[in-house]
Amino acid sequence: MKPDRRVPARRSPAHHSFTFPVPISAFLPPQFDPQKPVALIAGQGQYPMLVAQGIRRAGVPLRLIAFEEETRPDLYDSFPESERKKLLVGQLGKMLKTLEQFRAGYVIMAGQITPRRLFKGLHPDLKAARILFSLKRRNAETIFGAIAAEIEKLGIQMLDARSFIDDHLASSGVMTVGRFPIEPEYLEHGIHIARESARLDIGQGCVVRKGTVLAVEAFEGTDAMLRRAGEFKTDGALFVKTVKANQDYRFDVPVFGQRTLETMREAGIQAAALENNRVIMVDKPAVIAQAKAWGISLFGFD
Repeated sequence: MKPDRRVPARRSPAHHSFTFPVPISAFLPPQFDPQKPVALIAGQGQYPMLVAQGIRRAGVPLRLIAFEEETRPDLYDSFPESERKKLLVGQLGKMLKTLEQFRAGYVIMAGQITPRRLFKGLHPDLKAARILFSLKRRNAETIFGAIAAEIEKLGIQMLDARSFIDDHLASSGVMTVGRFPIEPEYLEHGIHIARESARLDIGQGCVVRKGTVLAVEAFEGTDAMLRRAGEFKTDGALFVKTVKANQDYRFDVPVFGQRTLETMREAGIQAAALENNRVIMVDKPAVIAQAKAWGISLFGFD
């Protein structure tokens, strides 16, 4: 059972002696200080929106670092000028200076940056160029790991990317019952393939059918993999999403959302298995409602 991180509720001036605990998130460090600002480094999509909402509900001070052509404009517009900064992808030196200006105690990364920017469309400043040059392998894990190290050199703690969104994680067992029942034997095979793929740092998902691997996720991402699997035009396909055995939960945590569901439907894939408490379901209530409406089976495995 995960620990329950709680902070004292704000005291009413008329009742100085009474406080009561308010839960924030089970994924925060034990000594989390809710008075220190959290800087949200926001990529694409709704995931950063959910994190921002969770932080605001908890009453924790929030700052935003956004990226041109990546971060949603409505998220950026929800911050006052003094509490936000928009950068080009690759401006690491400027980002570090901004975190210091924000007096951030913590940083949380949420949302994908377009994968092709690792090769084209990157605008590295001197700090970023030095880091990239020093890396023998350039992938999400090494690049974001190097960025996290630079942030923590400033005395700023990187948070688990699941923090503040506890209610938006895959849960154990049957989440929806669809047209295609998930058989244990084929589920076990899919989990094995997905975990081996993750261990080899290929990707974090696969599509299988009755013991046959139809597709494995690689650099192109989940949606492209689902479309490839859909080209076989077969029924009984199962999409499995997992994490690495040594997953660094500060970044690159697998995500499953409504866009994934839409791609599954278009590809004719009617079942998905997601690792319990480790795969983020972006707007979980909406995802579950849509899966039920479309007859897509969702299952959480341990």
